[in-house]
Amino acid sequence: MKVLVVGSGGREHTIAWKIYQDRKDVELICAPGNAGTARLGTNAPVSAQDIDGLLGLARSEQVDLTMVGPEAPLVEGIADRFREAGLAVAGPSAKAARLEGSKAFAKDFMQRHGILTARYRVFGQAFEAESSLRAGEFSFPVVLKADGLAAGKGVIICQDLTQALDTVDVVMRQGRFGAAGTRLVVEEFLKGEEASFMVFTDGSRILPMVPSQDHKAAYDGDQGPNTGGMGAYSCPTVLSERQQQEILTQVMEPAVRGMASEGCPFQGILYAGLMLGAHGARVLEFNARFGDPETQVVLPRLKSSLIEILQGLAAGDLSGIRPQWDDDSVVCVVLAAPGYPGSYPKGLKISGLDMAEEESGTIVFHAGTSLDDQGNTLTSGGRVLGVTARAGILGSAILKSYEGVNKIHFEGMHYRRDIASKGLDRAQA
Repeated sequence: MKVLVVGSGGREHTIAWKIYQDRKDVELICAPGNAGTARLGTNAPVSAQDIDGLLGLARSEQVDLTMVGPEAPLVEGIADRFREAGLAVAGPSAKAARLEGSKAFAKDFMQRHGILTARYRVFGQAFEAESSLRAGEFSFPVVLKADGLAAGKGVIICQDLTQALDTVDVVMRQGRFGAAGTRLVVEEFLKGEEASFMVFTDGSRILPMVPSQDHKAAYDGDQGPNTGGMGAYSCPTVLSERQQQEILTQVMEPAVRGMASEGCPFQGILYAGLMLGAHGARVLEFNARFGDPETQVVLPRLKSSLIEILQGLAAGDLSGIRPQWDDDSVVCVVLAAPGYPGSYPKGLKISGLDMAEEESGTIVFHAGTSLDDQGNTLTSGGRVLGVTARAGILGSAILKSYEGVNKIHFEGMHYRRDIASKGLDRAQA
């Protein structure tokens, strides 16, 4: 069996790793992959955005199943193209992927289907957004979101009017996020604690995954600019059974029913970013794929076969599949390049990778890495590595993860030192 994994980040390395754990006889092809996926199969030099190239690769290699990791090709319609060509692919259609591709669409969709979210307005002109902010329609802090895809960096929390007006100018007039910023969502700031909840769905049936918590801010204490995610953890106490059931009935089931009723059934991985507070759970965002770095802590807890689930997604039929999850705790600490989430250098030599994985239960997932002609591992992205450890209790998983971090070095690397501390406080309360 041949499986093509599209993408080059930590999420894709984790997917490939889990498939390899399930079935060593599977021939893995990763496009374009990274230094980590190269250890599990073959990397193909085809960009995740090159849908024609990926289609040609799948045909020439006679791939049996394609798993699409990143959001951009999903929003651009890669799943539609593959299905039209008669190829099995796990991922939603372009119409369904609008839940992630357009924040304005997602907010309006939630309003139509009674899914709780923050109060908001959508603006197509900078002066309209500025007038609303000046008129005091939203109190501060306020959240400004570029409508389209911005690699996890298009959400800006503004503390006062001056910062908000500057952000409107940068996003809508200066075009920091390109076409993604032609529309702007302004919404109320919600207080509470974030959680990530993902499900597999074939458009009607829903199979929940274990919950997790991401850390989006660049620095300790949730300070600094938003990033693609500086770490995550998953353990049995992230959400209570009651909270998980409420999220299923109040968020995920209405979303899946709503997409089907609007003629674009969601067939793939649906992700809800949630804010938990006195108001209960409200949706911050929907994603149309596995979260990153949440995947690095969720899939290691999956005892069942991921391939079986992906085949069910591709066929649009998850009947008879009952995923099994373990009760371990898993922690992932992201090591970032100097300057990230701003501009950063590439080509920095990484050392200590083998030492970091010597401890049982510790694995380093590659996110932004490449190999040079001598076989050295180099940095090639902003988020470089995810040092992931599992243990029976959360405290032990945290210690093991940071022990792995301490064995790795590349010039200027930085990371948060408080990943999963909220979960530890909750567990000890």
